[in-house]
Amino acid sequence: MVTPTVVDLLAIAAHRDDVELTCGGTLAKAARAGHRVGILDLTQGESGTRGSAELRATEAGRAAQALGVAVRLNAGLQDAHLANDEPSRERIVRLVRELRPRVVILPFPVGRHPDHRVASELGRDACYLAGLAKYAPSPGVEPHRPFKLLFALAYREDPVKPSFVVDISHSFEAKMAAIRCYASQFDGAKAAGEIFPTGQDLYELIRVQSAHYGSLIRTAYGEPYFTHETVAVEDVLQLGVSSL
Repeated sequence: MVTPTVVDLLAIAAHRDDVELTCGGTLAKAARAGHRVGILDLTQGESGTRGSAELRATEAGRAAQALGVAVRLNAGLQDAHLANDEPSRERIVRLVRELRPRVVILPFPVGRHPDHRVASELGRDACYLAGLAKYAPSPGVEPHRPFKLLFALAYREDPVKPSFVVDISHSFEAKMAAIRCYASQFDGAKAAGEIFPTGQDLYELIRVQSAHYGSLIRTAYGEPYFTHETVAVEDVLQLGVSSL
């Protein structure tokens, strides 16, 4: 495992390729804006039907370069057997403390893949526990609790309205370049993860979905997010998106 470095924004997901599908445009946009961006994959994807853990590791490295992220780590938890248990929490707590992100993006807590649901719960609990000084203390690693948790809402079919949508019009091609790095998973595919098949090529389906979310904020492409807390607004005269 590569020695972590401090990041501003951290995306945590169950499998290599999950963050590219759900929040890749946001990560690329943040990196281009000068923020240090990190990805924490919880498993190596060894139980996937296509490819292998070794191949997916190579693909993940290329995808990270396409997005411009500063660091990509893997927690080495068991694919298809993720559990929000004490050993898993302690491992993620240590990584969160070492990376010290201000904002963490997590999977939405509802999903058809069990690992996606558990990754959301595990990530949220670990982010909270990481701020407790007496929880699993490690020499030289200080407690740290992220300021904001965001839940990636892309591809949801349940009636959850996004709290906000990030305009990824200028980083959409970087998102697609990162997704295309996973040829073992996506070339010729009609569905992936939480994306249900429509008969379209997967890459076109991702474009259509991103265009839909972009249309909600009157832009070409977007990625949707949910927050449990109400989002603060400093100046109502600066609010975007036309109402009429």
